[in-house]
Amino acid sequence: MDSKVAHALNLTYSPVAIIWTDQKPENALHFKKRTWGCVMWMFASAAKGKTVVFDRETYGCVGGGVGLGFGNQYRIFPGSIECFYYFLSKGNENFEFGKKIANKIEKFAGKKFVKNFLRGERFMKSPKQVKKFVELLPIVNIPKKYVVFKPLPEVDKKDKPVVISFVANPHQLSALVTLSYYEMENLHNVIVPKGAGCHQIGILAYRESESKSPRAVMGLTDLFARETIRKRLGEDVMTFTVPFNLFQEMEGNVEGSFLQEETWKTLRGF
Repeated sequence: MDSKVAHALNLTYSPVAIIWTDQKPENALHFKKRTWGCVMWMFASAAKGKTVVFDRETYGCVGGGVGLGFGNQYRIFPGSIECFYYFLSKGNENFEFGKKIANKIEKFAGKKFVKNFLRGERFMKSPKQVKKFVELLPIVNIPKKYVVFKPLPEVDKKDKPVVISFVANPHQLSALVTLSYYEMENLHNVIVPKGAGCHQIGILAYRESESKSPRAVMGLTDLFARETIRKRLGEDVMTFTVPFNLFQEMEGNVEGSFLQEETWKTLRGF
């Protein structure tokens, strides 16, 4: 699938189509069953031209399972979902049950994970806030077997993308935001919700695809995700994920827009 938006923005990386399907693509990259990995690693591979596939046994980590739409995988976090509440906030080192779990997993979990499990990632103030965060997430169990990340040029007529995710530098991101408001009916067409990098390209964008007034989701505000992809995609990129119907609207608005005028041409570099 060709994209007028991608061409006008002179993107370094391919937009990524996220597709739900019951058909597993041949020769796609995937994680091994029940092994740890970050969904954003795979997203970076898709942005560089590879097709990637996930299912309910190959989503990498519990947060990735949630972000892709495979239900509330936080329930199987080591120890319990309560240990996850402590993990994302102040850590399990002063939580008696959590300390016992850390001792049990020390032999097979990596040292970095056990350290973070005990110390906590400190992304939220307390377990109470993390619990509320999880309750507010639009957790969904999608009605298909696979989630596929496919470079947009590889998408054909049989594919039905749910969302399209762009990888953009600050100038390109500014242009995407502006284009998303081109047929403006409100002042809130772009949201930056709290979430992991995979939530922001996945379930948080899926929710917008079901809305009568779908919004774009700006992402990669997740510090762990930024650390994960910095060597693959660079230091200065964000994700900008749009429901497919909003993507089509934006595609139809390139011609005659600011993307063909001098200000954008100057920023783009020609």
